Amino acid sequence: MKVELENVKPMDIEKRSFEIITEELGDKKLLPGTELIVKRCIHTSADFDYAENLCFSEHAVEQAITAIKNGACIVTDTQMAKSGINKRALSRYGGEVYCFMSDEDVAELARKNGTTRATASMDKAASLDKKLIFAIGNAPTALVRLYELIEEGKISPELIIGVPVGFVNVVQSKELIMEAGVPYIVARGRKGGSNIAACICNALLYMIDNRRD
Repeated sequence: MKVELENVKPMDIEKRSFEIITEELGDKKLLPGTELIVKRCIHTSADFDYAENLCFSEHAVEQAITAIKNGACIVTDTQMAKSGINKRALSRYGGEVYCFMSDEDVAELARKNGTTRATASMDKAASLDKKLIFAIGNAPTALVRLYELIEEGKISPELIIGVPVGFVNVVQSKELIMEAGVPYIVARGRKGGSNIAACICNALLYMIDNRRD
């Protein structure tokens, strides 16, 4: 069987991928200001459902960009998401990326309280005296705990990226965040993942860089 391949140079593959995404989206109208984020999620996953299921609170993108410029740090619920975020770009604005899931004190707190490590890691994050963006791509319990901490007045995130993937309490936890009264970017439904959480963070960083050009 003969397969026809596109003649694309390695450095042009990403550009061509985004051209294909734009072509296949066709007349689909994306919320103004969110296009790069949606297209990066599609690029990361090859899943066009993100054009439908990504939900943004009003002014979420602008609020997140302002927070990053003012030194906000990012807290993730997996080492995978942490490793995928462009830490060098974030550091230009004074921010760092944290993941507390492997910390001994988090493991101990989870055992003591009978919770998941993701829940305990959100409690640890709440003790930080920093502007925080949360990028949750795996654990719905992290989103539930964030909602509780917000309700208790213990934390006020600059943005919550709520994109855990799975079947148990995933849909419900995302809906909670959309009612929490804080800026959010949520992938409604079951889809998401650590790679999607990281790519949304990177999309925000690239948007800032593009504005500097």
